[in-house]
Amino acid sequence: MRKLLASITITIGAALAFSFAVRAQNAAQNPVAPASRKETVPWNKPEAPRTGAAPAARAERPGLFFREDFKVPKATYPDPCCMPFTPESLTGANLELKFYGAGKDMTLVGVPGDDINPLHVWSGLCPTGCAMALRDKNNFVDLTKGKIRWIYKTSGFHVVRPIIKLADGEILIGDHADAENGDWRTSEFFPSELRWLPMDPDRASGWGNWIAKPDLTKVDEIGWVDMMAGAGHNNGGWADVANIEVYGKPVNRSTVQSQLNK
Repeated sequence: MRKLLASITITIGAALAFSFAVRAQNAAQNPVAPASRKETVPWNKPEAPRTGAAPAARAERPGLFFREDFKVPKATYPDPCCMPFTPESLTGANLELKFYGAGKDMTLVGVPGDDINPLHVWSGLCPTGCAMALRDKNNFVDLTKGKIRWIYKTSGFHVVRPIIKLADGEILIGDHADAENGDWRTSEFFPSELRWLPMDPDRASGWGNWIAKPDLTKVDEIGWVDMMAGAGHNNGGWADVANIEVYGKPVNRSTVQSQLNK
């Protein structure tokens, strides 16, 4: 009797196990379809017209304020390597040339139109730090959204840094630096992204404290500085700049002056 009960129990257990296995296999082969979801908005329904404020107008980039490529002066010069760098060296009729530190010792070197040795300003003969800047006779320039671009080359430990002169007469040196590279390169940067240090105009060197956000709405002069003494006719150290482009919004000088006089 016990053997019969045990046999029946085993048979029932085996049958149940087989039944569960068959159900699991069927479920894997034929999964239950998920409940249908009611779409709140049909996928292909056209988008309703947008309401509210119109998209903001596209911000316009400031145009070219000036470009200076320099030119060979008409005057004779004894050194065929180094030509005088004077106001006569400028191609821009409305531009004025300003020097700081030993800037008057800067010279012109190179050949116009030569890719290997283009006509450029050279600081190799400066006995101390030297800087040059360009000033438009009729306009300040708003550089809040502007940029500066130049073609440069340096040697040794020398670097080229931008300088600006504000409407109030303060001269600043930017913390952008273009350094030794061995060949001509183009550099582009935005004055609004730089920190600025006041410049001693007599020594062409920095002094004082950093200025994070100077007023760039009325910039009087734009140029560059090499704060080290030149090494002369060797590769010990000098800076070259062959071209300067300034992009910004002109601000009429006479209009600004009339507003100040009110």
